[in-house]
Amino acid sequence: MHQEHYINGPKVLSDKELMSSASPQYDARLATHEQDFIAAQRLRYQVFVEELGGDGPLVDHDNRLERDRFDPFCEQMILVDLSKDPANLDHVVGVYRLLRGSEAAKAGGFYSAGEFDLSVLERSGRSLLELGRSCLHPDHRGGPAMYHLWTALAAFTLEHKIEILFGTASFHGTNLAALAAPLSLLYHRHLAPEDLRVRALPEHYKSLNLRRATDLDRAAAILQVPALIKAYLRLGGFIGDGAYVDRAFNTIDVCLVLDTARMNPRQRAIYTRGIDL
Repeated sequence: MHQEHYINGPKVLSDKELMSSASPQYDARLATHEQDFIAAQRLRYQVFVEELGGDGPLVDHDNRLERDRFDPFCEQMILVDLSKDPANLDHVVGVYRLLRGSEAAKAGGFYSAGEFDLSVLERSGRSLLELGRSCLHPDHRGGPAMYHLWTALAAFTLEHKIEILFGTASFHGTNLAALAAPLSLLYHRHLAPEDLRVRALPEHYKSLNLRRATDLDRAAAILQVPALIKAYLRLGGFIGDGAYVDRAFNTIDVCLVLDTARMNPRQRAIYTRGIDL
């Protein structure tokens, strides 16, 4: 099963939007009960399997649950719709799967290591958090739901003193030429510095440097960049070197890396907005 972030990324909300986002409709928290975990896997199935056509050896089609071998080692940050009954397993409308460095060792490594060489991060000695399986129910995209989930995620990283967040994000399609402009834009403007520069595994490496910077129409290229990637770039995130083409899942994957220590004051204000520090 492919690790894709299928959500609208965090954004700067207007005062009106912030007021509406304070409504009691949502509760963003870590999954704590069996119903939470099953509901999270049900939502993942709806998005990654039914909506996007994914599959995997541990996917339970009979019970409509998307899962893999990493789940037992991960924490699930969930967004709960308080109007829903947990007994129906539809109360979870948003998910972020979190894998801390300490738990990754028990899991035999990070999920992203199947596509990217993460050694530059792993030998840094810094506190790492891999983000994965992030998704929102279609009925809750484009509103304040993502704001709640993102705020809870930021609070989690602060509580656990996470320094570097990373994970894979995808462009739909496997035609590199068709995506040459946005991929090249990421390479020329947002390539990670050497101390954060993860790299696609040699046997799968596809260069992002497909066009010269002087040949790019930046405005047109940025329109092809998925919302999640743009959101992390606004927070000061970077892109690793190279792409991984997942032909079975019909995507081109890049690795996002966000170093919280490199955030400028404006980026940090966006990152921590809504948190009582």
